[in-house]
Amino acid sequence: MIKNYITTALRVLKRNWNYTVINVVGLTFGLACCLVLFLAIRYELSYDRHHANAERTYRIITYNQNSGGDGRNTGAPLPVLAALRADFPELAHQVTMAYELYGGLVRVQDRQGNKFQEKEGVIAFVEPEYFRVFDYQWVSGSPKTAVNNPQTAVLSEKMAHRYFGNANPVGKTIRVDNKMDFVVTGLVKDPPVTSSVPFEVLLSFASLKQYGPTTDWNDWQSNYSGAQIYMTLPEQVASAQMEKRFVPFTHKYMKPEQVKDLQYELQPLTNIHFDTRTGNSAGRTVSKQMIWAMGLIGLFVLITACVNFINLATAQAIRRAKEVGVRKVLGSSRTQLVRQFLSETGLLTSLAIILAFLVADLSIPYVSELLDINAKSLTLFDPGVVLFVLILALLTTVLAGFYPALVLSGYQPVLALRGKMRMAGSSQLTLRRGLIIFQFAISQMLVIGTIIAYNQMKYVRTADLGYNKDAVLTVNIPDRKPGQLEALRAKLVGLPNVKSLSYGISIPSSDGNWWSGFRYENADKDADFSIVMRFADTSYINTYGLKLIAGRMYQPADTARDLVVNESFVKKIGLLDPKQILGKRIRIGANSPQKEIVGVVRDFNTFSLHQETNACVLTNRRDAYHSLGIKLSTGQGSTEAIHNLIGEVETAWNATFPDFVFKYEFLDQALNSFYKSEERMYALFRLLASIAIFIGCLGLYGVVAFMAEARTKEVGIRKVLGASVGNIVSLFSADFVRLVFIALVIASPVAWYVMGKWLADFPYKIDIEWWMFALAGMLATVIALLTISFQSIKAALMNPVKSLRSE
Repeated sequence: MIKNYITTALRVLKRNWNYTVINVVGLTFGLACCLVLFLAIRYELSYDRHHANAERTYRIITYNQNSGGDGRNTGAPLPVLAALRADFPELAHQVTMAYELYGGLVRVQDRQGNKFQEKEGVIAFVEPEYFRVFDYQWVSGSPKTAVNNPQTAVLSEKMAHRYFGNANPVGKTIRVDNKMDFVVTGLVKDPPVTSSVPFEVLLSFASLKQYGPTTDWNDWQSNYSGAQIYMTLPEQVASAQMEKRFVPFTHKYMKPEQVKDLQYELQPLTNIHFDTRTGNSAGRTVSKQMIWAMGLIGLFVLITACVNFINLATAQAIRRAKEVGVRKVLGSSRTQLVRQFLSETGLLTSLAIILAFLVADLSIPYVSELLDINAKSLTLFDPGVVLFVLILALLTTVLAGFYPALVLSGYQPVLALRGKMRMAGSSQLTLRRGLIIFQFAISQMLVIGTIIAYNQMKYVRTADLGYNKDAVLTVNIPDRKPGQLEALRAKLVGLPNVKSLSYGISIPSSDGNWWSGFRYENADKDADFSIVMRFADTSYINTYGLKLIAGRMYQPADTARDLVVNESFVKKIGLLDPKQILGKRIRIGANSPQKEIVGVVRDFNTFSLHQETNACVLTNRRDAYHSLGIKLSTGQGSTEAIHNLIGEVETAWNATFPDFVFKYEFLDQALNSFYKSEERMYALFRLLASIAIFIGCLGLYGVVAFMAEARTKEVGIRKVLGASVGNIVSLFSADFVRLVFIALVIASPVAWYVMGKWLADFPYKIDIEWWMFALAGMLATVIALLTISFQSIKAALMNPVKSLRSE
């Protein structure tokens, strides 16, 4: 019987090859979309799951309600680690610190090309306890002893090969930032790419004091975000319990005014990858809302493909009515007919699955780049994927085939053999239209989301940041010796295409900022808001195009004497006119002298557009300069001139800092990196909207084919009575324009709500306007009309004699 089902199904599919092709194409794209999104979602959800104690491991977050931005800092003061072990002895070997270096130069002796400039998330100082909390696979060395002693290091296999080639690295020496030598005492396998703690050069924590940390070992108030504390809680201790115990802990070691707005939170290791507020050492976060949105959209795309199948199958129902009648007269039961039609769906689904694997395999490199995912981690051939595909095939067969099978098997044989079956006006037509509305609604939600995301990203790229981001080259400055900054300036200032240059702590907009409290005038306590310190020389304003709106710039000096503040600072102090603050004095730091405010600059974005502009203070501090900005006079004109200039800058830089690696970036490129997540979302919306529209068009084609066949005689009568081709085309089109409008009414509030939630992450954002919904409706209408035009014109041009002859 099964063989008969398959044989008959193959004959039917071959006979109706055009519907077969449309069905297979629609299902292929729907299934491929689901398959790729499943791989992407599984990849995201696997972050940090490779650690044995992942579910009980937490990172301490320092939350200060009085600081700017979100108030959460991933770092903890250095003395917290020893205090935790003293006050919570049960955690003595279950709490550890990873002190990250934000980039770093590694040198290897006796090797050509021995300088390696590492990016963030590669180098960290760790204790032996680090290897109790985090799991590494050891090739050589022992996790208990490898980093016990000062100036020892553990390398991953990738870094060992990078530094020493195929030689055994154990016993060899690396030098970090030209400060300290470390002997390699251990070798581990490369950590998985799905790690929020991805360090591969692990230096002994016992060396940190000699190396020189960013903050003081006895300072309970200063935080460095790279000094991150992790702990694995015992099974009987809940994270909420531990957070409550942190309250007396902080009061024990800190002054009351210091802990008034401060608290320690525990962030689950398994949640670090999904928390966009705090970030991680891997430099990549994806919100869970984004992940579930991907899954929901993938399901919707699959459902639209199944809707297509239903519509196309019912479009053929009249043709197959006599086949059903004959089968029933010959003794077929309804159950047997349902099996027959489900077998046809199963064959189509099987073929679509095979093609979907091919499409998914071809699209993985593109999707990996689109979503910033490691392509090697997306493999189609493992048990999990096979199980998912089997479930997907079964689900698709039932969703797509069950309803048409019930419809076709339910025909009465007498009416079917007499050709009296008519489906127009029945409940099936109402359901079919409902399914088309559902398809259009999904497509239009995605189109509206794409339009809103496009306009928001356009706004982000073109927004007035309060400074000029064009034609500025930024160069990282390493630790320097006295006179090196002046020497480099002297070499660069005479270059023909250099308009101006400036040293500063960072570019104007930065995700890493120096926060500080301060006292205004003769106040007896700190102000109730913190300020962003922007250390910069006197050329900073000209190089980046900041606008001085009151007073003057401070005078050149190695350390702070005068200060310049921004408009937000003036407003938060409570003054209306920027000139009123000139001559006022503030004290930054408990033991520092007061400094005079001599100027006010127009507000500029101190962070990305994800955060509001904060109160900011600009002043001198030579030892805090880590960035060089070079304003180019060539603008965006001559590519060759810019390329030559970069070569000249590199030559001057190498002559000044011969022991370091030259790294540069254009300012506009650096700013674009703030919005990678949003760019990924926009690109994903664009891709999925295109797929949904394409599949929806296939569904439209099926419905129009059904209508053209069901209303053949009606069209013939209308033509005999004088209807023109235009009248017939408008007859078909009017129905679908109504469906598009209904779908738009359904899709608009849903899209408005979802995209409103997305835009809420931007303090600076576009308004969602009516024309965005109107544009989506117009696009859907045009696409619908283009899709139905072929079948409707074909029906309108048919000879009425032929259509009426069969009556």
